[in-house]
Amino acid sequence: MLRTPIPDFDSAHIGEADGTDPVPVTFTADLVIVLEQAGRNVCALILEPQLTPKANKRRVWPHYLTGAHAKLGCDVILLVVAVDEGVARWAREPIPLGHPGFCLTPLVLGPNDIPQILDPAEARKTPELAILSVMAHGQKEQPERAVEMAKAALAACHELDADRALPYSELVFLSLNQVAKAALENLMATRPFEYQSDFALKHRGEGRTEGRTEGIAEGRIHAILTVLEVRGLPIPNTARARILACTDLDVLNRWIRQAVTATSVDELLRDS
Repeated sequence: MLRTPIPDFDSAHIGEADGTDPVPVTFTADLVIVLEQAGRNVCALILEPQLTPKANKRRVWPHYLTGAHAKLGCDVILLVVAVDEGVARWAREPIPLGHPGFCLTPLVLGPNDIPQILDPAEARKTPELAILSVMAHGQKEQPERAVEMAKAALAACHELDADRALPYSELVFLSLNQVAKAALENLMATRPFEYQSDFALKHRGEGRTEGRTEGIAEGRIHAILTVLEVRGLPIPNTARARILACTDLDVLNRWIRQAVTATSVDELLRDS
């Protein structure tokens, strides 16, 4: 009658009609932007940065959409941001839910969709896009071009407040391949007058190796905490103290990358 196929099954039972889980499971999107008009929600945008394919994400993305729709009472759009084109292709795959016509095809912004910003003036207009440009292309582009993107992004960081300049500048350096990173470091050492911002002097600047390492660690700690706070993940005092006390740059680098996708601070610190 309904012409809806049902898979073969061995048995059936009556399930719980109450959707409340007695042991709550937290499903937290990375960032939700709610658009309003005249005090009324008109649309919500769910942003999900994705570094690697994760099967559980394809299960929870539909939950994010339906949950936000029920809570906010407006249209909801899912946008996945991937800095690797292979991850972008994976994220674009449709997610069938089983109900006729209920299939989610995520909107995905991949490296091929992100422009390469080389002009400092253009970077200053859209600092976040300039940072995203380095994140998407800094590893795979030719070192000379990657350095130009990084210089433009750092020029944009120079004019931001410290709360954004510090984590953004660290993301720029972490997004470069080793050759481009070394070239940029050398450029900053030989032409320091162009990089006199507070974060450049404090975290990349002059002086003894020990002080320089401490400055870099401090900048990366700031970046980790900023990412976690922007995503709305609670940071227990013990976890905050552990992050603040860390001086191992390799560990801090790993935490920065994982902070983008971790579902909790416990998950971030679990393997360290």
